[in-house]
Amino acid sequence: MATQTVATQTDRPTARAAIKARHLRTDRWWVDPLITFIVFSAFVIYGTWAAFDHATVYGNGAPHQWFYSKPYLSPFYSPCFADGCPSDVNWGAVDIWHWLSPALYILIIPLGFRATCYYYRRAYYRAYWFSPPACAVAEPHTKYTGETRFPLLAQNLHRYFWYGSLIVGGVLAYDSVTAFIYTDHGYHFFIGIGSFVLLINTILIWGYLLGCHSCRHITAGRINNFSKHPLRYRWWTLVSKLNHWHRHWAWASLIWIALADLYIRLVSNGTITDVHHIF
Repeated sequence: MATQTVATQTDRPTARAAIKARHLRTDRWWVDPLITFIVFSAFVIYGTWAAFDHATVYGNGAPHQWFYSKPYLSPFYSPCFADGCPSDVNWGAVDIWHWLSPALYILIIPLGFRATCYYYRRAYYRAYWFSPPACAVAEPHTKYTGETRFPLLAQNLHRYFWYGSLIVGGVLAYDSVTAFIYTDHGYHFFIGIGSFVLLINTILIWGYLLGCHSCRHITAGRINNFSKHPLRYRWWTLVSKLNHWHRHWAWASLIWIALADLYIRLVSNGTITDVHHIF
């Protein structure tokens, strides 16, 4: 009887298949990173311009800001605590920064949170660094160090940016409430298009914050026995549902916050008229 030999690990070829192509995908894999590149770039350009376009315009002896149209305050400038902030929304002027736009230091926390977000990392790594540009597509980099070196080492700060973003999110929620209140000659219920613009912005921001992977881990990510922590398990379940749509929350909140700033800017400078009613 002939004997059979069993192939071992050392009998297998060690060299990779001689495929010259960078990938074998036939679909339009480049569409997703291209859209990401266009939208991200547009947001960065608009956000940078809006942050610096904060000059106070004086008319009829009174100051007027492009980022505020009572009772609407742009989310780019909230909380507003710098020289030039309207008294109605001023959280306390910081004289040492009087030459800075409030948006420049207010946006540090939310931008840091988004920049270190797990989903956004995937998005801009592919769109800007091609690391890799898509699944099963070779990247141009010959060396890979992961996130173990500066500046990518700063990605570990994501959880701490999330803590700070909760505070900013609370302030934006407060702004959406005050957008329904008019304070001239007492308190009056106010309802306008801008009120709903800011309300939707708050909902999208909090959907994005609560669906964050860090929030999912904090609620019950380190628990080994859910039955012993029923309340935390319920929170974890809710956060997990939001996390399933984290990509959509991230995109919607990013685009809407820019639209909210644009709307308030156009109302403030008189380009468009806000339809509202004071009760």
